[in-house]
Parts: sequence; C-alpha cells; structure tokens
Amino acid sequence: MPEITFWYAIGSTYSYLTVMRLSDVAQTTGLTFHWQPFNVRAIMIEQDNIPFARKPARAAHMWRDIERRAPRYGLSPKLPAPYPLEAFDLANQVAILGVREGWARDYTIATYQRWFEQGQPAGSEPNLSDTLRAIGQDPDRVLPLAQTDDILAAYDKATDDARARGIFGAPSFTVGEELFWGDDRLEDAIDWALK
Repeated sequence: MPEITFWYAIGSTYSYLTVMRLSDVAQTTGLTFHWQPFNVRAIMIEQDNIPFARKPARAAHMWRDIERRAPRYGLSPKLPAPYPLEAFDLANQVAILGVREGWARDYTIATYQRWFEQGQPAGSEPNLSDTLRAIGQDPDRVLPLAQTDDILAAYDKATDDARARGIFGAPSFTVGEELFWGDDRLEDAIDWALK
C-alpha cells in the first residue's frame, strides 16, 4: 500500500486539524503517513504569499473556519491561538530531529495541543520543554541538537524537497507525484492512495 507524505510546518494554523486526527485516520485506513516538517514560511515569503499575519479579515475568517471545523474531529481549541509564532524555526528544527529519532509525530501532536488548547506558543517556553518532557525527551539534550548545522541542513533539505514537489502551503499531502493541499484535501489524498 502506498505511503502518504504529510508535509507540515509547526506554525501552520490549519495543520492543527490534520495533526490532531492523523493517527486515527492512519489506524482507520491502514495507510502509512510519513510526517515531514519543512519551512513553509520560507516558501510563502518567496511567493509573496503571507495569507494571515497582516490581513485581519482573512485571519478572522481562518480562526472562525478552524472553530467551525474542529468539532467534527472532536477538537475544542481555544481560539485565536497565539499567532504568528516567534520561534517558528526552532519548533520545526526540533521536529526535524524528531523525524530522525522517531518521535516527530508525538512531539508535533503534543506541541499543537499546548499551542491550540492551552495558549502556549509552539517553539517557545513553556511549550517546548514541557512537550519534550511529556514525550520522554530531555530538553537539555534535544534543544542544542536541534540547533546544530546538521539539523539546519536537514531542515533546508526538507524545504528544498517540498519546493521541488511544488508544495506552496501546509498542510500538504503527496502520494507519489500527486499533490493535495489543505486539511480539507486529506480525504482526496487517501482516496488517491487507495486506488
């Protein structure tokens, strides 16, 4: 059965909806999802496509849209969540390290829970250290490693890979060469994978 790559950036608001339900979706469908963080902010800046931070009407709609959709997945976010994130890159560098070590999914879920349900910005304290401890990782070990040249290079490579696939936003899903953008396209990606 094909794998679906879940391209996300901690900092993407709509990714909350995917992050919080993807484990259940994987179990229900039997599909494997590869969680791949990348720097969506860099790609969006290159494309002059910053949708919410400086556009109050779009931002208000985005928060209302998430609020409307969250109950269908059993989610109860406290909105608006802090946004944009000051420590966007650090949050994602930790996730890159987590991919390498096998705990990215757990870290990402716990990070989004604290961000959207407790109002603690991802990548900043206390979210960062509390999340790492909650998933059995030592912040004193993880945080220096997440800021090494090796992890920075892996973060850049993931972003280059996303760019090469034509990815322009998060969340996105790829099945082979097919790209599906947005939480509301997850089911389309699943349908494609199951063809």
